[in-house]
Amino acid sequence: MADTNKMIINLAVFGRTQSGKSSAGNILLGSTDFYSSLSPGSITKECSLGRSCYLHSFMRRGGQEITLQIQVLDTPGYPHSKLSMEHVKQEVKKALVHHFGQEGLHLALLVQRADVPFFGQEAFNPVQLIQELLGDSWKNYTAVLFTHAEKIEGAGISEDEYLHEASDTLLTLLNSVQQRFFFQILLELTPTNHHCQDLFKNIHNFTVQETSCSTQFQSAGT
Repeated sequence: MADTNKMIINLAVFGRTQSGKSSAGNILLGSTDFYSSLSPGSITKECSLGRSCYLHSFMRRGGQEITLQIQVLDTPGYPHSKLSMEHVKQEVKKALVHHFGQEGLHLALLVQRADVPFFGQEAFNPVQLIQELLGDSWKNYTAVLFTHAEKIEGAGISEDEYLHEASDTLLTLLNSVQQRFFFQILLELTPTNHHCQDLFKNIHNFTVQETSCSTQFQSAGT
């Protein structure tokens, strides 16, 4: 990257229909780039890329202030109510190569509603999609993003209590991705909001834990 004072983090959101993928992407971007609505079926039918504004003074590196920009690829729900699983897989693969083929995909965010139990084959379908796209190193590229965390907060359940009561299936997944997870509250957030700043710091920490996170996508997904 020519501008050493600028950092770009490339993200892709995956998940089941109505998991909150598009809303999560909008919160990360501080925009409404991705259409999101309550629906009995899948809404997102094709991949689309959104870019955040520049976040100045995100961190200091080598005595210099670093400007951050987040790029988020929104993907169709998997499984999809109208598209075949193979169609979705090919659509996502093409989009990843097209948008992130040069700099690589830094982190795949598996979006899971905090108020919906994680179990069964349908819950694992998005995990399998990530595995097929990213290959054997998928665990180094993946974090779990729990949406609708305000609902468990409103019920008086702490994050520790939530994880203590979580299914063995979910706990196994979190162990697989080396405990990369965070909770997202559905609010009207802006990139300068402290909740968003915390999210960005978590994401940045996740992406620097593994040097392979900046590997070009083609080498991991084709």
